[in-house]
Amino acid sequence: MRKTYKLYVGGAFPRSESGRTYVVADSKGNFVANAAQASRKDARDAVLAARAAFGKWSGATAYNRGQIVYRAAEMLEGRRDEFVSLEVPAAEVDAAVDRFVWYAGWTDKIAQVLGGANPVAGPYFNLSSPEPSGIVAIVAPSKPSLLGLVSVIAPVIATGNTCIVISDAPRVAITLAEVFATSDLPGGVVNILTGSAAEIGPWLASHADVNGVDLTGLADGKLALTLEQAAADTLKRVRRPVAALDWTADPGLPAMTTFLETKTVWHPKGL
Repeated sequence: MRKTYKLYVGGAFPRSESGRTYVVADSKGNFVANAAQASRKDARDAVLAARAAFGKWSGATAYNRGQIVYRAAEMLEGRRDEFVSLEVPAAEVDAAVDRFVWYAGWTDKIAQVLGGANPVAGPYFNLSSPEPSGIVAIVAPSKPSLLGLVSVIAPVIATGNTCIVISDAPRVAITLAEVFATSDLPGGVVNILTGSAAEIGPWLASHADVNGVDLTGLADGKLALTLEQAAADTLKRVRRPVAALDWTADPGLPAMTTFLETKTVWHPKGL
């Protein structure tokens, strides 16, 4: 009996609403598992779960978010051998653990880098600080990559956003979901839909309650353009595909800053 990988929505592992599944092959072409094929209804459920989780997650202290992201790194490291058995190179698992730790360290520092006090001509304090955009739809890297998957999810959740990930590599993606489910991450912060980005992507890109779209790892230029055009109707923030992207390189700050908004407040000086 082949294992069936389910979806990850709202902290649970439901079957696809449509009941559809597809067969998953390993690198040698052997059929090794089945996976749920997400539908439009599953995408809507994921949006509802992500929105329900956003208030509490974005309202948590940056330090607390950092602790949880760091806990995900610990849980991933504890399942290192399992990912290696899924044909993920051991060095890549180690790099994914380090990437989680790197973003965990940024959770309570990004505000100091992007925010600050602005000089104004008047008896006022003028302060700018970054805030999360909301829900981000992510198309997972086209080539199955644990490091790539962590590299698009970690910066989004570290900065207080919630996300919905579309992945065509269910064995790695749903095993990572099991890591999230046991790492104190609140249900709904990360939601993973397995199946076709061409089928699910346009619904998420055009959904009025989705605030951003990350297409960084998408290799299909035609699909990327379709999703970007769909996102434009609701003025979403879009992170465009990057040609010949090296996931092992220093990720820098753009992955975090793309889905942050700057809030500026005024306050009178004195009593």
